[in-house]
Amino acid sequence: METKKNIKDYNLDELKEELKQIGEKPFRAEQIFKWLYSEKVKSFDDMTNLSLDLREKLKNEYTMCNYKIIKKQESSDGTKKYLFDVLDGNAIETVLMQYHHGKTICVSSQIGCKMGCKFCASTGIRFIRNLSPGEIVEQVLAVEQDINDKISNIVFMGIGEPFDNYENVIKSIKIVNNPKGLNIGARHISVSTSGLVPRIYDLANENIQCTLSISLHATNNKKRSEMMPINNRYNIEELMKACKEYIKITNKRISFEYALAKDNNDNLEDAKELVNLLKGMLCHVNLIPINKIENGKFTKSSNENIIKFRDYLNEHGIVATIRRELGSDIDAACGQLRRSNISHGRK
Repeated sequence: METKKNIKDYNLDELKEELKQIGEKPFRAEQIFKWLYSEKVKSFDDMTNLSLDLREKLKNEYTMCNYKIIKKQESSDGTKKYLFDVLDGNAIETVLMQYHHGKTICVSSQIGCKMGCKFCASTGIRFIRNLSPGEIVEQVLAVEQDINDKISNIVFMGIGEPFDNYENVIKSIKIVNNPKGLNIGARHISVSTSGLVPRIYDLANENIQCTLSISLHATNNKKRSEMMPINNRYNIEELMKACKEYIKITNKRISFEYALAKDNNDNLEDAKELVNLLKGMLCHVNLIPINKIENGKFTKSSNENIIKFRDYLNEHGIVATIRRELGSDIDAACGQLRRSNISHGRK
C-alpha cells in the first residue's frame, strides 16, 4: 500500500510543482497554503474555494498530518507541555512558554536523539528517525489550534539535534517564515546545536536571519567532552573557529547556552575561562539552571553561584542573562514527559 504524502512537507514553490503534476494551476497552491496556515483547517473538505474534484485528488494523494494530543501538562506559570502522537506509533514533545514579548514554542526536530549529552533528559531516548518539515511545522499548528492564539517565536531546542536533521529543519523554517505560510519572522526563530561544526558553516551561507544558539556548557575540552560526547568529534577550538566565521559572514550575534552544574562548571575559574574564550565575539551568554534528571550525574548550581557567574561575565564585557525557569512544577526538562510516557507503554 502506497503511503500518502504529507502536504505540509512542501514549501510554496514545491507545492505549485506538485499541483502541476496532477493537472492543476499553480495558483491553487497559494489557496491551499492559506487554508493550511492562515485558516488552519484540518480537512481538505474544508477548503471550500477548491473544486470537489481537486479536493478528492488531494485526499487521495496527501495527508494533512493532524497531530493528536496524548498528554498535556500545564504549569502554574502558564507553560504548557504537549506529548503529540505523530501518527506512526511514536510520540514527540513540544513546549509552549509565555513571555512578556509573546508566546514561544519549543519544537522537537527528531524522534529521539543521538547526541548523548549527559545533562539532558532526552539522553536514553532511543533515536528512531528524523521529523519531516511538515511534522515540525505541525507542532506549531497543533499548539496554535489548541490555544486558539498565534505563536510569535519558535526555538528549535526540543528533542533531537536540529543540525543532525539540517535539511528538514531549514525547510520547515522557510515554510513558517513564508508570508503566505505562518509568517513568523526569521528573527523570531532560534536554532540550537550541540556543535555540529560543518552545519554552522552551512547556516552562515543560508542567508536566513534566524538566531544561532550554541550549547556550550563548558570552557575546556575535558569538561565539555564529559558533558557532551559531540566534543570528541568537534572540539572547542573547531567550534569557536566556526562561530567566529559565522559572525564574520552574517554579522549576527550568537547566543551561547551554558547550563550551570553544581561543582562542575559553575565556579569563578570557569567564568574567567568563559570570558577568555568569548572575548571579542559578537555574542550573548544564556545561563541555564540545569534540570536534575533521573539517574543524571549533574545537579543544579546554587542560586548564589548562578548570580555570581552572571555578574562576573557582565562585569568583564560578556553580556549574560539567566534563563527564567519555566514549568518547574511539571516535567520541565526536555524529554521528561516522553520518558515518563515510555514507561507507560508507548514508544
